Amino acid sequence: MGDAIQYLEDGMLVEVTFYDGKAISVEMPTTVVREIETEPAVKGDTSGKVLKPARLKGTGFEIAVPLFVENGDKVEIDTRTHEYRKRV
Repeated sequence: MGDAIQYLEDGMLVEVTFYDGKAISVEMPTTVVREIETEPAVKGDTSGKVLKPARLKGTGFEIAVPLFVENGDKVEIDTRTHEYRKRV
């Protein structure tokens, strides 16, 4: 499953393919919404696409988010690329 396991949570619907009684692949949703933990943005040059690190609450998996995203915000993440999509 690789890094996709970082997005799993109780009750989440995923598609599992079995072969000979063993799970051989897991299909995750293309996007998930998760709460993040991050530090406040540091003021400075904000021209262009400036990102800061954030961790998914519960797993600690790290993604990059824009400076305007704050601690405790919920964000949509693409599970294939592990990229921030939008704040929700």
